Amino acid sequence: MNYELSILFSLKRSKENKAGEVPIYLRITVNGQRAEISTNRKVEVSKWDSDTQRVKGRSESARILNDCLDNLQNRLNRDYNSLSEKGEEITASGLRDTLIGKNVKKYFLVQVFEMNNALIKQEEGQKYTRSTIDQYTTTLVRLKIFLNQEYACNDIALSNLDLLFIRRFEIFLKTNYEIGYNTVMKHLKQLKKVIHFAMLIGYMERDPFFQHKTASKEVSRGYLSADDLSKIENHVFRIKRLDQVRDVFIFVCYTGLAYSDLKLLSRESISKGIDGKNWLIYHREKTGIRASIPLLSKALAIIEKYDEDPECQTGNKLLPIKSNQKLNSYLSEIAELCEIDKHITMHLGRHTFATTVTLTNGVPIETVSKMLGHTSIKTTQIYSKVVDTKISNDMEQLETTLKGKNPSIENVKAMRIS
Repeated sequence: MNYELSILFSLKRSKENKAGEVPIYLRITVNGQRAEISTNRKVEVSKWDSDTQRVKGRSESARILNDCLDNLQNRLNRDYNSLSEKGEEITASGLRDTLIGKNVKKYFLVQVFEMNNALIKQEEGQKYTRSTIDQYTTTLVRLKIFLNQEYACNDIALSNLDLLFIRRFEIFLKTNYEIGYNTVMKHLKQLKKVIHFAMLIGYMERDPFFQHKTASKEVSRGYLSADDLSKIENHVFRIKRLDQVRDVFIFVCYTGLAYSDLKLLSRESISKGIDGKNWLIYHREKTGIRASIPLLSKALAIIEKYDEDPECQTGNKLLPIKSNQKLNSYLSEIAELCEIDKHITMHLGRHTFATTVTLTNGVPIETVSKMLGHTSIKTTQIYSKVVDTKISNDMEQLETTLKGKNPSIENVKAMRIS
């Protein structure tokens, strides 16, 4: 069916007030059927142009009022076009009710967030890791606290979200939790993905993140120097748990595994590589990317040490892996015993593999990227920027080479005198 829309702004002269102002009404006509609504705006009769259906003049008040009328007309046209494209019935009263929000179903942020979390949980182990799901859960928990404290409510309509809401949530995260800038950005990115999900399923049209950047800052990756690594390797630990944790950490330093991948290793994770030697071949838990690492002798020695360990045999584990929290706690003890003034964590072992063990010793960055299972070499380049030791060594070698090719200043002077 074809529909004809007519939009008319007119004055309701019978409702003139004592100040000589009359209300402006909007009349919507669709195929001869009419619906009328007040614009909640008033104007003096002498300032109204009935031909243009707008306020006369270029004053600030005239511009503001005309902008309001333009906005109403644009919204009506947008609603009309949307219904027309969907092939739905269009009536004057229906357009009026949509304009005032009478027929518009409201969707709420927490409601959609919970829906999103339930959906991604169904794809755990396929598209999403447990770590990613936990991140969404944490963001939702903190969002609920934010709404309760800052807005005194349990949920908020998606239509009410704006840039101010995003900024307030960002400031709330910074001031209420002991987290860094990049962690705050991770929470905002989770929220942004949920909002884009809501837009994708038609629950909202406007993106409150449109003018808000959620880019993380580049941070310096900590790592152990060769001397620090040697201290831990050679230290004799009389406590079994510290000895085991040291072995697990050193294994990471010579393989570059992330904890999420390390805890899943079993004997089946070791395969013969293209060179006939033992390799670790697995798919990263975080990205699903295939990673393959030739096992260095120090890593192999640690595996052999626990070959007949009862705990490893019972659980079909390659190494005696504890929770990441316990490992990091014990590593703090190890750092103190070895007199290393650094905050050592399991992930620091991965950084040490990328820098001290590989890049510093001349392993090409492309090879390191493959072994780490990175999806982009740009991620690996973060490590290469902190390898000052290799830069220093390379420049020393260059200096030696240049001295060998060019006579010293003293030799040049001696040659001139003779």
